[in-house]
Amino acid sequence: MDISVAEIAQLLQAEVVGDGAVRVHNVRGVHEAEPGDLTFVVDAKYLDALQQSRAAAVLIRADLQTTARMPQIRVRNPRDAFHVLTSALAPPPITYAPSVHPSAIVAPDAVLGRNVSVQPYAVIEPGATIGDNVVIGAFCYIGHCTRVGNDCFLYPRVTIRERCTIGQRVIIHIGAAIGTDGFGYEQIDGKHVKIPQIGTVILEDDVEIGANATIDRARFDRTIIRRGTKIDNLVQIAHNCEVGEDSVICAQAGLSGSAKIGNHVIMAGQSGMVGHIKIHDNIIIGAQCGVTKELKEAGFYIGSPATPHMTYKKRESVVVRLPELARTIKALEQRVAELTARLDHGAR
Repeated sequence: MDISVAEIAQLLQAEVVGDGAVRVHNVRGVHEAEPGDLTFVVDAKYLDALQQSRAAAVLIRADLQTTARMPQIRVRNPRDAFHVLTSALAPPPITYAPSVHPSAIVAPDAVLGRNVSVQPYAVIEPGATIGDNVVIGAFCYIGHCTRVGNDCFLYPRVTIRERCTIGQRVIIHIGAAIGTDGFGYEQIDGKHVKIPQIGTVILEDDVEIGANATIDRARFDRTIIRRGTKIDNLVQIAHNCEVGEDSVICAQAGLSGSAKIGNHVIMAGQSGMVGHIKIHDNIIIGAQCGVTKELKEAGFYIGSPATPHMTYKKRESVVVRLPELARTIKALEQRVAELTARLDHGAR
């Protein structure tokens, strides 16, 4: 981009302090910014760093005061303003003309809606139904009798197996696998015998699935991801799981079979939960947290097993002092032994 500070201020309806003619070409954090960059400061703790920054200009919260010499664009909420700015200056979105590439394989009885784009080497199996305005990326696979709703975007190499249902405005990123077999086996005569996984997967409207995430089909019924939930890269959702509305599951998190998550739940990176339990609404699970039993009370949980945040902090404040406490106890034991020996000697 190449835009002046004054033009940015006009776009954001913001106040300029300093030279509005200065032009910026990129956006970077306050520590990384170089000459020609626009940086931004939301929190007072970054004001010292701003003093040393090489940025050409700063987008700063209006109530923060600084003597930094670069021009300032003062706004009430820099995060919102930054979002408006990047949206306005972003390159135009890539569009895909409605068509079926000659290398794609589309079953004769598959139903394609209006304005569908099927990219090279995609495969759409018999009985599949594709809604309007859908983009199916290169090398995607849509299984038998699967339904994909309107306005969905499937990036390259997405696999959706048979009899799955995808809602409207669903985004699925590169390499995600929807409807894979659940991990179910029985041990018979010392051998692992596969349990048939004949259920399905349902992704409701406005769900987004990250790259290389896997969502297993149910053993009998359904695995379901409800409306508005966002799932990050490399997440594993096992068979028969249910994830509520507007929840967020971050990278490398995992749900065991038949686990359930309520609405507005956040599972941070590398967290996990055992099967056949539920995390209820409005709960945050911290990074690498292990959930081993049902959680009902809204709040923030960390540790393994999952523990309310403040309880965990109090416990850890004691744990970190254990070496010191052990030394104190040992010294007290030695002192008691000495006093006991003196008493015994005096008694004689």
